Amino acid sequence: MIIRCQRDLTKVRHGGVKRWCALAVLIVCEAASGGEKVGTALERPALMVRSPERTVLLGVAQAGRRWLAVGERGIIVRSDDAGRSWVQAPAPVSVTLTAVRFADTQHGIAVGHGGTVLTTQDGGIQWERRLDGLRIPELMLADAHARGDAVAQKAAEQMRADGPDKPLLDVLMTDPLHALAVGAYGMAIATEDGGKSWASWGARLDNPEALHLYAVRQRGSRIVIAGEQGLVLKSDDGGQSFRRLSTPYKGSFFTLELPNEHEIVLAGLRGNVWRSTDGGDAWQQIPVPMPVSIVASQISSDGTLLLANQAGFVLANRDGAAFLPLNRAPLPPLNGLVAGADGAMLAVSIQGVVPVDSKP
Repeated sequence: MIIRCQRDLTKVRHGGVKRWCALAVLIVCEAASGGEKVGTALERPALMVRSPERTVLLGVAQAGRRWLAVGERGIIVRSDDAGRSWVQAPAPVSVTLTAVRFADTQHGIAVGHGGTVLTTQDGGIQWERRLDGLRIPELMLADAHARGDAVAQKAAEQMRADGPDKPLLDVLMTDPLHALAVGAYGMAIATEDGGKSWASWGARLDNPEALHLYAVRQRGSRIVIAGEQGLVLKSDDGGQSFRRLSTPYKGSFFTLELPNEHEIVLAGLRGNVWRSTDGGDAWQQIPVPMPVSIVASQISSDGTLLLANQAGFVLANRDGAAFLPLNRAPLPPLNGLVAGADGAMLAVSIQGVVPVDSKP
């Protein structure tokens, strides 16, 4: 499964390593499923385990007062007591899940390996498989046929021949009906009916190299997608069209945030953080205390910009000048981060859930 990790391990020397390959080679490169084919893991429910909050977790979100996290082998966990105790939710797949988002307290979405998309309508107690890597190439092929794009048609046919071996890496859910998932080799799949039907957005993106897409965020009608080799795509019309932004750094951006209607903050490989205050026309680098890859971000309720890196530090930017670490001692390598309205903060790592002291 590894989405041809060899390609990316080679790119480490050139600044293009993928986030999920870099995260401890994601531990899971589907070794998590004992080397079996991803198609098998797509059909088998996740194994219920003891202490699921201590497994490799990659994504975390908040739904009201509930915390939820996802990770290897289809594990989904939730906590209703601010992270003191955790319960595993049954999942219909055992592939690794990479990201989770909620539109409100009830409606959520999780994505992962094998092109997996799961949705919940009860706050994460029950999950339903809505899409996978067997169907995604068919969507892309139908779109290519409709546009008469022979190049895109050939790429979709190759993806279909490869099988469901490519992960979705991030997802945006703006309301219970609308979601956009992005991932490896330029995959961009959207729904407008809560996951009942899907359409490929690949033709809307200026990404002829099929670069990996790692992060997607939205504020108002603006949607920004960040990926490998400095790729940044911006839409100002709710996703109807995108334009490619020119960025000064050509390494991978693994995460991004939109602090206000004019500002874009990108973060990624080797601790590179870049900010634009004019919608992406000009960029300034923001200093960070360590040149370590940043893989997750969050904006707290008071407007503080938070970053999590692979050295196990959460970095905070409160004055717009520089990032400073919140934790004095390193945590395990971090994969995801979420900050609640009450000031509580939680990160997930290769060792599971880790609390973060939000006081500097």
